[in-house]
Amino acid sequence: MSEPFHHRPTLKQTNKPFKSRHATKASIKERSKGRISGQATKLMHASNASAQSKLNRRNHAKQIQLQKRQSLLSAIRVFGGVDGAPRIVAVVPLCEDVSPRVAVSALSNSLGIPAQTDQEPVWKIKVERFKTSVQFIQLAYGDFYAALDACKVADYVVFVLSPVVEVGTWGETVLRTLQTQGLPDVVSVIAPGHHMEPKARSGILKSLLSFMQYFFPEQSRVFDLNVLSDQLSAVRVLSEGKPRDVRWREGRSWLLADHGMVRGGQLSPNRLVHLPNHGDFQVLRICSPHSVGNPGTDSTAMAVEPTILSEPDPEDVDSLVPQTWPTEEEMQGDDSPRKPTEDSQLPEASPGTTPRAVRRVPKGTSEYQAAWIVDEVGFQDLEEEEENKQLESWRGRQREERDDREFPDEVDTPKDVPARIRFQRYRGMRSFRTSPWDPYENLPRDYARIFQFEDFKRTERAVRRRAGEEGGAIPAGTRVTIYLKDVPKDAAEPRSGRPLIAFSLLQHEHKKSVLHFAVQRNTEYEDSVRSKDPLILCVGPRRLRVNPVYSQYAQGGARGVNNVHKFERYLRHGDTYVATIYAPILFGYQPCSLLSETPDAITPSLVAMGSLLSPDPTRINAKRIILSGHPFKIHKRTATVRYMFFSPEDVLYYKPIQLHTKYGRTGHIRESLGTHGYFKAHFDAPISQMDTVCMSLYKRVYPKWSELLVEETYKSRILDAMEE
Repeated sequence: MSEPFHHRPTLKQTNKPFKSRHATKASIKERSKGRISGQATKLMHASNASAQSKLNRRNHAKQIQLQKRQSLLSAIRVFGGVDGAPRIVAVVPLCEDVSPRVAVSALSNSLGIPAQTDQEPVWKIKVERFKTSVQFIQLAYGDFYAALDACKVADYVVFVLSPVVEVGTWGETVLRTLQTQGLPDVVSVIAPGHHMEPKARSGILKSLLSFMQYFFPEQSRVFDLNVLSDQLSAVRVLSEGKPRDVRWREGRSWLLADHGMVRGGQLSPNRLVHLPNHGDFQVLRICSPHSVGNPGTDSTAMAVEPTILSEPDPEDVDSLVPQTWPTEEEMQGDDSPRKPTEDSQLPEASPGTTPRAVRRVPKGTSEYQAAWIVDEVGFQDLEEEEENKQLESWRGRQREERDDREFPDEVDTPKDVPARIRFQRYRGMRSFRTSPWDPYENLPRDYARIFQFEDFKRTERAVRRRAGEEGGAIPAGTRVTIYLKDVPKDAAEPRSGRPLIAFSLLQHEHKKSVLHFAVQRNTEYEDSVRSKDPLILCVGPRRLRVNPVYSQYAQGGARGVNNVHKFERYLRHGDTYVATIYAPILFGYQPCSLLSETPDAITPSLVAMGSLLSPDPTRINAKRIILSGHPFKIHKRTATVRYMFFSPEDVLYYKPIQLHTKYGRTGHIRESLGTHGYFKAHFDAPISQMDTVCMSLYKRVYPKWSELLVEETYKSRILDAMEE
């Protein structure tokens, strides 16, 4: 019998489970399995959230404002006080008819200070109106390296322009080089003493401002020192505010010998000190100045004996001699010029410099006045043989650069020398980016003198951290006297128009390594620039004579797994290249300039500019050569090739290396044919009779050893001017 039908109940009651089922601590711990339950956050009302966010933003902006104010006060605190540091102002004339001394006198006269009476290039004045002091470095026109050195330590740079004479080649070269080097605040002025018509004055000011804005776009005004209001405005710019920081000087200390005030970072006696034109030296001790006195008081009564402020730690001091430093004979070579003896009258001039000559000047002429005397030398034709020799050399370089541009890396196989002997240092590579290449095989002897860092960035962070925490360091704003070890007498001799500058180096910055710079060629330099051509490198506080090797620059730092980069024979316009040299390492961002010497030794030409990448001795600069052959007979994908080799032994020697054609086909050597170097090759696709069969070979190239640039020509010029 079937069960009676009944409807489904409309109301179902589910009772709540017993709460104590999982209420014990053990059961809760077992159920959570180590997870921590997060507490639900309270939902905030929209208006409250908006008010809280606005309050946080306002508080954050206030904190940033306070930080900027504190940094500004700490930066200008070094210039305050009775014995505060003077603001260093480098005065650079850009035209021949202007005098930096006249421009500085106009600025001082606007403050009621009498003009300078002596002939010293460095002059310090007290600006009571703005409660500071200014120290002017007056540079002579035409002294290129003096302008670079003065701007390295300057807080402001004043460029003196002429309303009559345009800026010449020397002035533009100085501007471009200083623009690459990095400058603090720039002030442009018109030299006084030149008469300008009232109607033409506005146009001249606009023209000069447009010219300066091409190099320094932040320039908004050119001050006319013929007008008193502009003189006061220029002095106000130099006396107030915080000078702009130069990036490459961050964390470094420097000082000008005329006032001995430590600037920049802390000065450590354990670190080396670099003197431009002389080299690196160890610190013997750091003492206080010989006398300290307040202005307006008897300095004799206030004189005190100098006290030793800091001495180097024998366990932490940097050494000047690495373990494998090259000897003097290795650096100079056998053909180095000999030192003049007492019997010799005039030494031989260095290559590329002006020979020494005796000049007569009026009696009583000072060194500074003699430096401005220019000899009037008439034009003199060269000998016909020498003229033809220079012409052929110039045409040869132009022809080589043109051939390398049209047929890059292609070379002809010699017939008289076997290819396996002529190109025995070259190797084949299946893939330029992935084929293995040991960076430590067959290294030159120069690699025994260099250093390699396991992690350069980590070393730099550690060096800067120790420099900030080092005990016994002299803080910035302290007036000191530094005693250096084994300094040559030439460094102590007064040089007309040039201040003595000292830069403190960071730890390890005396050690040499393989440095790489990303450089671009100057668009206005027209001569050919070849790898290993002698150039002058200006980077940081140093100037070096280098023979750089150029290679391709990988965008964004990308590189293959083997760190192989293609060598470039020429530095061309429009592209970025990597210049490789042996040089002392440098930390931080370092701009660089490559200069070429000219017949006028103190006015070089700007070749290229760039910045430091990083030291990397494992980077491989591979020089490529391409051996080309002509397809003599072709049958589908097989071809008989000739003129690539001239002996069957060479064909068998290079048989494992892959071939390629200019139309993109790849292949291999199958067998040698005959005794004249013909061979049969098989390709991945049919080739054309108009195609060219190529084989790429590579070898690693290295730069030449660099050395410090010593400017002997300037000293000789001053001495010659004083001789009668």
